[in-house]
Amino acid sequence: MKKSILIISIMLAAMLISAYSHADEVVIRINLLNDQGVGKEIGTITATDTQYGLLLVPALSELTQGLHGFHVHQNAECGHGMKEGKPLAGLAAGGHYDPGNTGKHEGPYGNGHLGDLPALFAGPDGKATLPVLAPRLKVSDIRDKSLMVHSSGDNYSDVPEKLGGGGARAACGVVK
Repeated sequence: MKKSILIISIMLAAMLISAYSHADEVVIRINLLNDQGVGKEIGTITATDTQYGLLLVPALSELTQGLHGFHVHQNAECGHGMKEGKPLAGLAAGGHYDPGNTGKHEGPYGNGHLGDLPALFAGPDGKATLPVLAPRLKVSDIRDKSLMVHSSGDNYSDVPEKLGGGGARAACGVVK
């Protein structure tokens, strides 16, 4: 099953990469986060416009194994902030990018936050390299925003936990 998903993902990425020419592209440096601010760089995510939407190709390491919630956040910042008198990692990034003010977390294919992205997968070695596609976005939408990798998976719902239960903000990059 896992091999089938990997093969399909690689084939989809190859098709998408071959489907664009002269597309807008940006490389985003991703850093670990902690409650004191931005930590060390763990890799990059390349964002490229395709005819199918925004292709995001991660080249990340040092993540915990498994699925990670992945979102565009509204501010071009990754620093910590204070919440209830305590420092909180990545709070300066603000909330999920939601230009339509939907107030809903419905995932990359729903009608909620435009910043809801497909989850990232990190293998046993802590590396995330499988591309994901955000069909409702293009590079121009994410400029002057941030990409956020959360510590846990995402169920694309506000039930039973708000914002999909993605957990703490684990890694972040500013899109220039």
